[in-house]
Parts: sequence; structure tokens; C-alpha cells
Amino acid sequence: MNVQIVELDAPAIEKRLLALSKILADSVADGAAVSFMMPFSYEDAALFWVTQVQPEMAVGRRRVFGAERDGELLGTVQLITGMPPNQHHRCEIAKMIVHPRARRLGIGRALMNHALKCARELGKTLVTLDTRTGDVAEPLYFSLGFEVAGVIPDFAWNPDGKARHATTYMFRRL
Repeated sequence: MNVQIVELDAPAIEKRLLALSKILADSVADGAAVSFMMPFSYEDAALFWVTQVQPEMAVGRRRVFGAERDGELLGTVQLITGMPPNQHHRCEIAKMIVHPRARRLGIGRALMNHALKCARELGKTLVTLDTRTGDVAEPLYFSLGFEVAGVIPDFAWNPDGKARHATTYMFRRL
């Protein structure tokens, strides 16, 4: 599979808002634990991109990368670089999302490798993330050298609202 990773700036977010919204909303509908609850519409997803992501991008606190194949956006990952004054050495991975129909094709790995490369280029020495304990992405994170910092039980609700899940905090030194 030939996947290209591109950085999405604010105009690119606007241009690809529908594709970004579909990736997010379809992933939530498929059970992805990325902070949202069902029902979660394309409009809800668009609101997230416009009101939460773009403002952080505008002030240099967040970078967004997309995975494309044949011009189609199939996944995204965010690198949160805006940290408190005593934590400028680190950044966070957030919302690593691959559309349900494009999973298990290496897209998540390509996105993560690109985000880690960017973190290194920014001079970061520590990358953190959190993921639903036992989630499908957890083995990917381990394979990329992430280690478990700890597990918090009953951290958040699953998108369907039927049960709470634990969250695993992970880190990787660069």
C-alpha cells in the first residue's frame, strides 16, 4: 500500500473537513474510544475540528498529520506540542484515528512513525499518549517502543455508554 503522510494546516483542515469528519465519526460509531459518545454525527465531528483543533493549530500548540492513498484521506494523528513551561521537552500523541475500512493496512504505523519523527525534529525527548486498555492500537504502540506508565481503571465511558473502560498511559523516550 502506498500511503503518503502530509501535514494538514488550517486551510487543509477546511478543505478536508468532510473527510476528517467522516474518519472521526465513523470511528466513533465503530467503537473507537477517542473522547466522544454516541450519537456522534459528521456535524459533531466537524465542530470538533473547527472549534478545538484549528485554534490550537493557529497558536502552534498542535500539529495534525493525515494519511492519504490516491488522494483520499484515510487517517489522522495529532501531535500536541503546547506544554506547560516545565514540560517543553515532551509532547503528546492524540487522536490517532484510522477509518474503520482502512485498518490493518499499516496506516497507523505510518502516522505514528511520522509523528515521532516530527517530535524528534522539534527536539522533544519524551512522547506520551493514552489509549483504551486492550484496544487494537495498543500492540502497535508497544511495537514502536512505547512503555506503560500506568493504568487507570474506569477512566472513561465507551462510546455506546454501556460500560467504562480503563486507560493505559504510555511513554517513549526519543
